[in-house]
Amino acid sequence: MANKITDLRSAIEFLKTFPGQYAETDTPIKPHAEVSGVYRYVGAGGTVKRPTKKGPALCFNTVEGHPGARVLIGMLASRERVALMLGESPQRLGHLLNEAVRKPILPVIEDDSSPQCREVIHLANEPGFDVRKLVPAPTNTPEDGGPYITLGMAYASDPDTKKSDITIHRLCLQGSDTISIYMVPGARHIGAFFQKAEAKGKPLPISISIGVDPAIEVTTCFEPPTTPIGYDELGVAGAIRGAPVKLVKCLTVDEKCIANAEYVIEGEILPNVRIREDQSTNTGYAMPEFPGYTGPANPSVPLIKVKAVTHRRNPILQTCIGPSEEHVSMAGIPTEASILQMVENAMPGRLLNVYCHSGGGGKYMAILQFAKRMPSDEGRQRQAALLAFAAFSELKHVILVDEDVDPFDSSDVLFALNTRYQGDIDTIFIPGVRCHPLDPSQTMAYNPALRDNGLSCKTIFDCTVPFKLKEQFTRAKLLDLDPAKWAPDF
Repeated sequence: MANKITDLRSAIEFLKTFPGQYAETDTPIKPHAEVSGVYRYVGAGGTVKRPTKKGPALCFNTVEGHPGARVLIGMLASRERVALMLGESPQRLGHLLNEAVRKPILPVIEDDSSPQCREVIHLANEPGFDVRKLVPAPTNTPEDGGPYITLGMAYASDPDTKKSDITIHRLCLQGSDTISIYMVPGARHIGAFFQKAEAKGKPLPISISIGVDPAIEVTTCFEPPTTPIGYDELGVAGAIRGAPVKLVKCLTVDEKCIANAEYVIEGEILPNVRIREDQSTNTGYAMPEFPGYTGPANPSVPLIKVKAVTHRRNPILQTCIGPSEEHVSMAGIPTEASILQMVENAMPGRLLNVYCHSGGGGKYMAILQFAKRMPSDEGRQRQAALLAFAAFSELKHVILVDEDVDPFDSSDVLFALNTRYQGDIDTIFIPGVRCHPLDPSQTMAYNPALRDNGLSCKTIFDCTVPFKLKEQFTRAKLLDLDPAKWAPDF
């Protein structure tokens, strides 16, 4: 059962009981571009260039240059697989997280001198230490700025309040004991913690836990205002599992890490130090991100000084393709929960469901299923869309549909767009709003009307039927039968 999942390995064993959800191979693989090159065809999905498809999670048991280590990709690259591991239906995942964020079970710090994450210990002051040899971080493409840790749970604390936060950041291995970290400006709490520490001229202690319970990976991606600064998202994972996430104190820095992680990297973000993200390769690129493009390398990112790497025996390095469905699961499902919470607080019972669509990488597009129950509800659907933008500032497009349209079925949504929408009266433009910096269309070169790069025109597509016309848009009434009598295999 899903409630028996406590770490990555128990999640894998759970998935093995479901045909088509997990696979592994002993055929040797190079971490440089080959892992993603293979999985692109097996199960990446998302905004990856076609051909791609939905498939099982895939574990590579023989990674060249890293004896004993394994690389797992695609664990969250299917909404159905995430639902299995969280013990919920695919359509109710946003509701599950919304309920959990309201009743968190806070993590606990264990007094454990030999946690699972420290079965093997490598200290940076030991001869021959090299994080690039210890962690089989892959590249997504041959032109990436370097090997990237894409699913590292970065954990740090406010230097003043000591409240902690966990977030996933873009982490590039730069040297034997250095890792660059890209933090979206103004959008991540660890970035705020680092600003405080840097203002004092002090480093910020940080741990990076890799290979954890999938519930942690999904809930880590909550953002404000649903989880304000100082809200530890590990409490949401605890609520889903009905038990607190277990932490242990780090060996070399004053921070905590996830006790049963496959890998833990301990270090400090150095104050007043910035490097070019592609300084090791000079490719000019970083790595593919969720919009589906390989973005330019950031010319100035902070640097982590690594103090130690610890791991389990025969560790599993978990990774993902930046534009894959895996990102949609991690970013989109918490966003669905945030929108549900915001709209429900304002107008109870009207918003039935939300889907953050794969085409927007889980961030740019949300489909809201809204029920108009009385004449005065007309117009409230557009208010719900405005609340969605408030709940998640990186959202760009909202599509509104009625209760008889399945928001998770793209064909059904397009049906609504084609039969319940007129562009001149059902499109609402909100121009000049700050959105997500990775959208390549929000530049003054693309749109000279923009005042600054990074601004977008947020848009509402109202594909709901006017309340007074609902009876004229009743869908064909097919018989509601159990097909098992005639088609038992379906």
